[in-house]
Amino acid sequence: MATLTSANSVLAIGVTGLYGVAQVLKGFAEGDAYSIDTVDVAETALGVDGILSAGYVPQRMVMNVSIQGDSTSINFFEAWYAAQEAARDVFPAFGVITQPAVARSYTLSRGWLKNYAPISDAKKILQPRKFQIEWNTVVPVPL
Repeated sequence: MATLTSANSVLAIGVTGLYGVAQVLKGFAEGDAYSIDTVDVAETALGVDGILSAGYVPQRMVMNVSIQGDSTSINFFEAWYAAQEAARDVFPAFGVITQPAVARSYTLSRGWLKNYAPISDAKKILQPRKFQIEWNTVVPVPL
């Protein structure tokens, strides 16, 4: 019987010039592993006469990743950030998401580390660190 569990989902990301093979991320935050924001797929304009016009505009795909403060996958993001700081340049990423529960895979291309949390917030326990990657494309592929 199929379920909607995300427990068997896999997110793997590689970084050109740093991680040539996509790294499987582990140790996601409780109840908040990753998400991709919705996108506006059309630009619309309503004329003064009440007629709605629309046109296609390309969109970036914004992914939010939440990693527990004690996850070894923190090393992946720290290394990516440190390499960019040292080079004073940015390194593109590539990746894949596999979601067996819905028999889907998603190919991620031309991603950029957009937001970086340098430390975990210190509360009762160290909080998850959040990272944001902007992808050029996210393409669904049936499994």
